[in-house]
Amino acid sequence: MKIPSEVTSFLLEQAWRFNQSSFIENDPISIPHSFSKKQDIEISGFWTAILSWGNRKSIIKNCNELSRLMDNAPLDFVKNYQEKDGLKFSKFIHRTFQYADSLYFLQFLSSWYKKHSSLEDAFIPEGFNSCESVENSLNLFHERFFYDDPDQVNHRTRKHVAQPKSGSRCKRMNMFLRWMVRKDNRGVDFGMWNKIEASQLKIPLDIHVEKTARKYGLLQRKNLDWKAVLELSSYCSEIIPEDPGLLDYALFGLSIENN
Repeated sequence: MKIPSEVTSFLLEQAWRFNQSSFIENDPISIPHSFSKKQDIEISGFWTAILSWGNRKSIIKNCNELSRLMDNAPLDFVKNYQEKDGLKFSKFIHRTFQYADSLYFLQFLSSWYKKHSSLEDAFIPEGFNSCESVENSLNLFHERFFYDDPDQVNHRTRKHVAQPKSGSRCKRMNMFLRWMVRKDNRGVDFGMWNKIEASQLKIPLDIHVEKTARKYGLLQRKNLDWKAVLELSSYCSEIIPEDPGLLDYALFGLSIENN
């Protein structure tokens, strides 16, 4: 299906309207924006993205508490993490994300940052300098995140880190990648990572994005699954091939604005 030129022009115009610094304050991306060190941004950004479902005020409130529990220094906290430090998180809950999940996240992040300088490498195959596809990278990240849990003991924690292989939309993981990868001069996304291209990004598909996408004919698939993500992202790539993730601002922002 050919996207009408008036729809293309409108969505690009709206994307740039929402993609500006004023967007940050009321969005979960405000949490990683409170840090300046790359690894602090990665850690807080990843955890914030994972917790980004539900009311945005509640997300921001709980993620600020999460930062406080990590002494507002995520990298130092996870690199020096010891089992007793996990007790601080015993009362930290966000919807279905509970104490056991926090402990697993802390163990993974501690192990990772003791050996690696960036979380970006968790998405890239060993021996490679770039990402073949975001779909493969998300599946690879899931494998690495649960490498120390081969018997799937932490099955409840697995529900919080999605992978395309299971058919999931991977909304929160795609949002995290947008934060880390997209580069422009608007100051919302961080653009810190270079091994994944902006052109490879997939749209974080939630109910807000779905509403706008269907209205403008960018999504026909009924099921909200990975195939729907690919369909929507393909249309967005037609509009702006080098930066389809930009359209996330229009799709999400228009729905929120009209609620």
